[in-house]
Amino acid sequence: MSIQKPSIKTLGSINRKSINLSSAELVKVDFLQPRQLLPLVIQPTVDGLNLIAWAQNHSEFIEENLLKYRALLFRKFHINTPELFNQFVNVTSSGELLEYRDRSSPRHEVGDKIYTSTDYPAEQSIFLHNEGTYWLTWPLKIYFGCLIAAQQGGETPIADCRNIFQRIRPQIREKFIEKKVLYVRNYNDGFGLTWQTVFQTRDKAVVEEYCHRNGIEFEWKDCERLRTLQVRQAVAQHPKTGELFWFNHATFFHVSTLEPTLRDALLAEFKEEDLPNNTYYGDGSPIEPEVLEELRVAYQQETVLFPWQEGDLLMLDNMSVAHGRSPFVGSRKIVVGMADPFTNSVF
Repeated sequence: MSIQKPSIKTLGSINRKSINLSSAELVKVDFLQPRQLLPLVIQPTVDGLNLIAWAQNHSEFIEENLLKYRALLFRKFHINTPELFNQFVNVTSSGELLEYRDRSSPRHEVGDKIYTSTDYPAEQSIFLHNEGTYWLTWPLKIYFGCLIAAQQGGETPIADCRNIFQRIRPQIREKFIEKKVLYVRNYNDGFGLTWQTVFQTRDKAVVEEYCHRNGIEFEWKDCERLRTLQVRQAVAQHPKTGELFWFNHATFFHVSTLEPTLRDALLAEFKEEDLPNNTYYGDGSPIEPEVLEELRVAYQQETVLFPWQEGDLLMLDNMSVAHGRSPFVGSRKIVVGMADPFTNSVF
């Protein structure tokens, strides 16, 4: 498969004698499997092609294919340091990276707004989700870079949210569109992230200001304990294509989605209203178990898995494609960056 582009003046550094190649000859594009259109794989055809320089000269090519295929996997370009990863994020985005505030999972910063992927134990899986659906401003682009591939497992599963939306029965979709989703979180009750970690501050006034600015109700239960409630969309419209997507954390944050051992331990320890995370319809009514199971099945049916190779870089349209994590064995280091913020004007 070959995609034609006009010639460019600067091809980037090539570790051989200088040769004059057209853009189409510099890279090849294909898919990991026949008839599997997620992700589009982009690879160099010459040794030592500088991906950063190439990307600077091919921004339209990248943007067009990201909107068409929603997931681009850059392979064999050897993006193997946080610095190279950061450079690629900056040249293929508006340059405005998002800080990881209002956190839902533990991670740490390895560069300027470049983070490790979720620092959960290796044996745990992470359910598919889009980044920041419960924020008022979320990233349109999210990037993953594989610095160290796991010995076994550790894939970043992805799924097309357009297809997830279509798999959900219309009556369920309509109910969520009408009612939206309520997220309830409890902090400093002895399990999960503390509010100091989530909001990256130890100042309660800063937390309160953030909540006021982002449409989050809050309650200081006593001392350092905090509860927040926020209602957000279940379905969102892409600002560039106008398509509708299943775009929420309703399944991800619901207690029933947790692995059975962890779920049972939490339910034995906490009342439902005191769980670290849980979700409801926007009016506070419970989401039916059979609905949650249908949602989980829809994600699973659309899941695409592929093994990481060191130096891989995966670029996703964050509204179109959900991501997760498979359990793994051995060392694994995946870095993450979020860019091109978009603000939901509905709230």
